[in-house]
Amino acid sequence: MGSVVLTVTLVAFFFNLRQVNEERATLTINLEQRATLLADSLKESVEPSYVNSSGASLHTALQRTVDKFANRERLAGIALYDNKGALLATSSGLPKTIIENTKSVSDAMDSNKSKSDFVDADGETRYVFVDPLHNDEGSILGALMIVQNAGYINNTIAEMWRGSLIRLVTQIIIFSITIFIILRFFVFRQVVRLVESIKQIRMGKKTEIFKDTDKYSFFAPLAKEINQITKSLSQARSSASEEARMRLEKLDTPWTAERLKEFIKAYLKGRKIFVVSNREPYIHNKIKNEIKYLVPAHGMVTAVESVMEACGGLWIAHGSGDADKETSDKNGKIQVPPEEPKYTLKRIWLTPEEVQGHYVGFSNEALFPLCLMSHTRPVFRKEDWMIYKQVNGKFAESLLREIKNVSQPIVLVQDLHFALVPSIIKKNRPDAQVGLFWHHPWPSPEQFSICPWRHEIIKGMLGADVIGFHIQQHCNNFLETVGQELESIIDFERFSVTHNGHTTIIRPFPISVALTNDVSPKEDNKNIKTFKSFGIKTEFLGLGVDRLDYTKGILERFRGIEYFLDTYPEYIGRFSFLQIAAPSREGAQKYKEYAESVKLEVDRINKKFEFGDWKPIIFEKKHHSHAELTPLYRETHFCLITSLHDGMNLVSKEFIAARNDEQGVLILSELTGAARSLKEAILFNPYNIAEIGEAIKRAIQMPPSEQHVRMKTLRGRVKDYNVYRWAAEFIKEVTNLG
Repeated sequence: MGSVVLTVTLVAFFFNLRQVNEERATLTINLEQRATLLADSLKESVEPSYVNSSGASLHTALQRTVDKFANRERLAGIALYDNKGALLATSSGLPKTIIENTKSVSDAMDSNKSKSDFVDADGETRYVFVDPLHNDEGSILGALMIVQNAGYINNTIAEMWRGSLIRLVTQIIIFSITIFIILRFFVFRQVVRLVESIKQIRMGKKTEIFKDTDKYSFFAPLAKEINQITKSLSQARSSASEEARMRLEKLDTPWTAERLKEFIKAYLKGRKIFVVSNREPYIHNKIKNEIKYLVPAHGMVTAVESVMEACGGLWIAHGSGDADKETSDKNGKIQVPPEEPKYTLKRIWLTPEEVQGHYVGFSNEALFPLCLMSHTRPVFRKEDWMIYKQVNGKFAESLLREIKNVSQPIVLVQDLHFALVPSIIKKNRPDAQVGLFWHHPWPSPEQFSICPWRHEIIKGMLGADVIGFHIQQHCNNFLETVGQELESIIDFERFSVTHNGHTTIIRPFPISVALTNDVSPKEDNKNIKTFKSFGIKTEFLGLGVDRLDYTKGILERFRGIEYFLDTYPEYIGRFSFLQIAAPSREGAQKYKEYAESVKLEVDRINKKFEFGDWKPIIFEKKHHSHAELTPLYRETHFCLITSLHDGMNLVSKEFIAARNDEQGVLILSELTGAARSLKEAILFNPYNIAEIGEAIKRAIQMPPSEQHVRMKTLRGRVKDYNVYRWAAEFIKEVTNLG
């Protein structure tokens, strides 16, 4: 539309310019004609005086004639000169600059022709016309100068431009309104309808949208083509659903999003799933007056998001983004994912005091270090515990409102932030089927016994029907903890705990990623990042992807790289390591101190080895989406994971899922839950710096054939137990269908 308006404006400008030039020429000609007529009339009166008079009488006669003609309209004045250019008579008020400028007078007498010109004098434009005077023999007696006001020409031209501009603006406004009405009501509305219809079809919500294609006006041919595509897509979906239903009966077939949907339809009969977590899957922030969203770099989000996209439902989480309220409705709800909504996210608003006490204080400074053996002392503060209980109650109340009219709701509580929620839900809604998945390791009974509120935490957890951990060892530790802390009946054959008449099943469910036979990780071509985009051009590449968390062993990792370069100096300048570190828990002092330590260690090692524009470690402290990480996973020679203790570690499985070329090497800490199943990775002790360095050397020198064998086996393991199978088995256990 802008180009059309510009074209119309240019056409109108040049048309008006032509009109203005023609009008200026016409006015100038008219002025010249009037001057000529007046000059002819005056010459008849003054030429006899030049012949018959001289001296004072000549001056008097000429001045009398000048005064007689001086007051005519648009006539600024008259001046008379002798044949030597001397002034004989002039009108009063005629500018001296014109009178004293005798060049035009001399030119007219020398050429014996009239001369004319436009002159600016005293801030006004004047038209000066000079005509020579003759006697009967034709000799030149002097010159007649007629000065006329010409300012009206410029005024007339300016008025024409103003009128043209007003007409142009009016025309543009009318034209724009007309175009807007046409686009808005005849084109845009049809396009919006088409886009919305296609979106509904893509999401599988409607299939008969394009039945009446004539209503799409001149988009009807496009609608007809889409109608045909819709029929084909519907048939493909039907075939996929049928195949998924058949797979439900076959235990050896892989789990997919479609199979999980069919599982939910077949076994849950339309019952809704409700998820409770602290971290939300989509965080909206305002960046330079533009609202953007990011997906947090967290294993829980990666796994549960895949399930919710496949099954739908309601996810309740803390709204932590500065634009979360602006993008949510009055109830804190928003449909997500933003581009293709498949479920509802309900945000709970917490005060800064609640965030500090619940998330930063008790969850991250008490429970988190208590569960992970990373040699960080837990900090137990009573005020944090009180806020922790308060926030658990706040989330439980919100959930109870949502499930008020829902029969037998399925509630999946996530992680250590809401250990008390299961018992609150079960107390108020005994019919609810509640699952609690603990995304971190469970410590030994001796380690957990230092917690002042251990009894309340365990009782809160035992309100769940099923408690899931990543591996069997964590289940064993939990059962031993319950046996040591509470009066209860423990069945080690069924792995269950009965407390106050309620039985809770304890099971391992190793969480995973969405890798299937025919689905590759999603990529967004607009956001593709390569090592070259970070300025890395070396022969050998290494990659680390973690939250900036002291349990991830990032300091040990960098010291392992230092050992590698010290021991094998031939790789200096030929090897680069890119560390993607997503900021995490920045409100906690321990994390601030750790982030500073990591930065100092990067600077120290780089300063030790760097030369020219090369440095061994490129440190990127920034959130990166899965679409941005996938090309990096595929390009690197190895992915290095040095967690000091980890419940599972999904980065290892994301790396495997991305390597559909069946190349690359996974170097994995043996202290992660993932190490229990990913035996084909290079496993090492993250506390042994030399082992890290040697593992890097081994990965770089590993032949492609060995890489292929290892990666193919690893991909088979992840594919066999992917996130859809994890969700199906966990939900199946929660709903007592096992």
